[in-house]
Amino acid sequence: MNVIWIIADTFRRDALGAYGNKTIRTPSLDSLAAKSTRFNRHYAANFPTVPARADFLTGRWTMSYMQWEPLHDDEVTLPQLLSAKGIPTCAVVDTPFYLRRGMNYDRGFKNFFEIPGQTVSTDETWSYESDRFAPRTFTQAMKWLENHHKENFFLYIDTWDPHEPWDAPSYYTELYWPDYDGEIIDPVYGHWKDVPGFTKKKIKKALATYWGEITMVDTWIGHLLRHMENLNLMDNTAIIFTTDHGFYFGEHPDLFGKVTRARDASGKNIMLQQSKPDGQPREQNDPKPTDVLGEAWDHSPLYEEIAAIPLLIHVPGCKPAAYDGLTSAVDLMPTVMDIMGQEIPGFVEGMSLLPAVKNPSVPGRDFVLTTHLFVNPGECVRSVDDVSRIMAKSSATTVTTREWALLYVVDAGLSELYHLPTDPKQEKNVIKQHPEIARQLHEHMVRFMRETGVPKQKLEPRLQLRL
Repeated sequence: MNVIWIIADTFRRDALGAYGNKTIRTPSLDSLAAKSTRFNRHYAANFPTVPARADFLTGRWTMSYMQWEPLHDDEVTLPQLLSAKGIPTCAVVDTPFYLRRGMNYDRGFKNFFEIPGQTVSTDETWSYESDRFAPRTFTQAMKWLENHHKENFFLYIDTWDPHEPWDAPSYYTELYWPDYDGEIIDPVYGHWKDVPGFTKKKIKKALATYWGEITMVDTWIGHLLRHMENLNLMDNTAIIFTTDHGFYFGEHPDLFGKVTRARDASGKNIMLQQSKPDGQPREQNDPKPTDVLGEAWDHSPLYEEIAAIPLLIHVPGCKPAAYDGLTSAVDLMPTVMDIMGQEIPGFVEGMSLLPAVKNPSVPGRDFVLTTHLFVNPGECVRSVDDVSRIMAKSSATTVTTREWALLYVVDAGLSELYHLPTDPKQEKNVIKQHPEIARQLHEHMVRFMRETGVPKQKLEPRLQLRL
């Protein structure tokens, strides 16, 4: 059995028609979902972008020992295992962190195609839709298939869209904002009400541009699916679609982004800067380009909009279904191995989801963890543009069971508890009413950290739940 694994970055679960969105247009993915197993309780593990790729490629709980950093030398990846068996393996990516600065996330792929140019902001101009990053990525993937479709292959496609900047052709955004004027709105990464001049209308407009980019990605997934049909691949090729995490567009109650920047009283970002030559720190309004070392991150909770992510798995011969068991991003690597008839190595910590595809009554996990690393206040992390961020507060960890979600924070009074069946939007924090439930979920987290070997300096501050 062949496998094609598609990753589209920052793709909210509720941005798919297959998950109940009645507004957005995703006909290609909805068509795929109609013949797939749709996983309704699938969650991110290590967060955000690069840590998630470590999960994908290793099938291990990398949150216990990795941050945003190069793939460790001793890690064995999915493509390494498959390539060693003589299976053609290919990755086509425009997500810009696989190779940058020795990241080594191309390890094991026999063919690796990087579509260069994706950044967190863009001044690119394109004559045609096909010139853009996601279209070029899918086009390259289709070209590779033309040369390898008669072999037993593994193809890994990773597009950074619909990650910001949301700059799809205007005709996509106009589906959701008919009088769109071309404005590209940057996330504030935090509470938009704290930013002078920012309005709720801008949030709605940004969401329209985000949806436009999703529809563009869906269009090119459709091109890929039709190309597979033309190559007679639909009966012998499994397809996996997922993402790394979601995004906030004004929820809880005014978050816009995926992390929260620390800001001063005027709403300006708190920046870390080098000292002046005389050893005195520079004033905030006296920066030079080379002075900025990074920024400070505040409490960044991981609600369902971030942690709960889409997962579709189509395996020819398996009936379409909805699966309601808890699953994690680390489960995809062993799933690919299982689908391709390969033995899953003992070091893999994820579980294959192929049994759930074959039989949706198979139980899922008892709980899942989603965490933005295990970082303590005052520690620095590396992130999207390789600039350091210092944590003003400890990083957040979400523990999710079948009914409950604990948003755990080391700092006293910041942890939250939600009953998901009655409060799916997580609007009523009931940690004061149900402290015993919160403690049970916290015990799950501590046990997980012990079992996965989280270092003492990360574990000890998290041994207590400070209500």
